[in-house]
Amino acid sequence: MIEDDSVYLTPEGLKQIEDELEHLKTVRRQEIAIKLETAIKQGDLKENADYHDAKEEQGFIEGRIRQLEDSLRRAKVIENRGPSNVVRVGSRVTVAEVGLDEEETYVIVGAHEADPANGRISNISPIGSALLGAKVGQTVAADTPAGIIEFRIIRIA
Repeated sequence: MIEDDSVYLTPEGLKQIEDELEHLKTVRRQEIAIKLETAIKQGDLKENADYHDAKEEQGFIEGRIRQLEDSLRRAKVIENRGPSNVVRVGSRVTVAEVGLDEEETYVIVGAHEADPANGRISNISPIGSALLGAKVGQTVAADTPAGIIEFRIIRIA
C-alpha cells in the first residue's frame, strides 16, 4: 500500500483538475462577484437571503479552489507504461473472484479519479490496495465492507 501524501493522477485526471481550477478561478468567481454586488445593492445585508446564499457559495468555491491547488501541489502523474509483471498504480488488471468464473477488469488509479462503477478503483480502496504488487496467477484477499473477498489475478496490462 502506498503511504505518502501524494495525489496520484493519470494525465487525463491532471487535465480535469487543471480545467476545473481554471473554470472556478475565471468563470465562477466572476459569477459570484456579480451575485454579491447585486445582493449588496438590495440593502440590509442582515436579512438578505440572496447575499447569504452568494457568500455561502463563494465559501464553497474558494474551498474547492484551495483543495484543487493542494492536489496539484502534491500531484504525481502516473502512466500505464504497458505490460508489467506486477499490479501498480496505472495498471489495467483482470481478476476473477475465487469460486466464480466471471472476470472483471479494473484500472488502478489515485483516489481523485476513482469511479468504481466504470472499473476505475482507487489504489487506497480495499480491492485496489490488495491488488497492488500482485502477479499474474496470484490470489489476493481484499478486506471489504462485505467481508473478505479473494481474487485471482488473470492479466496485467
